[in-house]
Amino acid sequence: MNDLGWIDPILGAARPRVMGALLRYFRTLDTAEEAFQEACLRALKSWPQNGPPRDAAAWLILVGRNAAMDQVRRQAKQTELPDEAVLSDLDDAETSLADRLDGEHYKDDILRLLFICCHPELPATQQIALALRIVCGLSVKQIAQAFLVSEAAMEQRITRAKARIGNAGTAFETPGAPERAERLAAVAAMIYLLFNEGYSSSSSREAEARKPLAEEAIWLGRLLLRLFPAEPEIMGLTALMLLQRARAEARFDGEGNVVLLEDQDRSLWSGPRIAEGLALIDKAMRHRRPGPYQIQAAIAALHARASRAEDTDWAQIDLLYANLERLQPSPVVTLNRAVAVSKVRGPEAALAMIEPLGTRLQGYFYFHGVKGALLQQLERPEEAREAFGRAIALASTPAEAAHIRQHLDRLSC
Repeated sequence: MNDLGWIDPILGAARPRVMGALLRYFRTLDTAEEAFQEACLRALKSWPQNGPPRDAAAWLILVGRNAAMDQVRRQAKQTELPDEAVLSDLDDAETSLADRLDGEHYKDDILRLLFICCHPELPATQQIALALRIVCGLSVKQIAQAFLVSEAAMEQRITRAKARIGNAGTAFETPGAPERAERLAAVAAMIYLLFNEGYSSSSSREAEARKPLAEEAIWLGRLLLRLFPAEPEIMGLTALMLLQRARAEARFDGEGNVVLLEDQDRSLWSGPRIAEGLALIDKAMRHRRPGPYQIQAAIAALHARASRAEDTDWAQIDLLYANLERLQPSPVVTLNRAVAVSKVRGPEAALAMIEPLGTRLQGYFYFHGVKGALLQQLERPEEAREAFGRAIALASTPAEAAHIRQHLDRLSC
């Protein structure tokens, strides 16, 4: 086994379970992370000679725990543990011991690990950075590149996050049923926030740089799904991310400009991601416990099932958004529903729906863009021009402004 490339995937797959267990033992993120790194180093020395253990995660938990305890004893000038050769020569009995110690806890361990990363004391950017570092194992350099910041700034962000968690006195006990439900919702929200950081880019260059964030979010969604295979909202979350990510290759044209959903080349959409997402949302809906992620995924599924934009079932999308409004009232949800209403009942009905939102969405770029498009369809050019002008003033990127200017150019024709 001279080629060591096979080790990295094993270590990466084991990381959440191992980090979760080590965090339960030592109750500090730094100690757990150092113990995991030491266990990985010993695996790199031992596994090429002896082959991977039957349960890599259990092996890493035991070695990492022993290594951290060894360090504590060294610092306390107490008896040292056996040398590395003894620790590395783990037999099935030791693996079985680790299984007994950790097998029944691993779901709570990983959920606790994820929950700590999205601790309410932390700003969203720190939550995401910490999850990418601690759970996913991305390097500080990789995370910095994805967030388009310097490595030093990202290192500082992660360090501050760890310090705030330490100062908050976070509990490490196994959560009860109510706490599990609360934590699961918080974790799901953090994962979707991470996905949007990676997916909602306004230029092809930015999208390429942030691509790892969306991929890691999908990975975390699948991880949660393995922990909670009968939870329909986690199925919905994972399906939603897969269906949206499936459109990634069609979101920008050759010049890097944003291409709207209805104008995208659907042959560029990812068939395997769509198939996986559709299977998940169909399975989730059979549970008859609808939630916001399931409804959003169902909307994305209707777009995915339409081979052409004109085949989209806008009436069903309107109904789904109406349900989403009831479950999760938001002016942005109503604005999105108005787009569907314009397709079903016409631009006048849609405009009447969004007019009351003007006060709350006055500073929202997309509100003025949608309003301008509806006014344009109603052949009210002066009002449309005014709305488009406000949208351009609120654009956060040149690509957004360029898209609105295309509408203005059509008004001038």
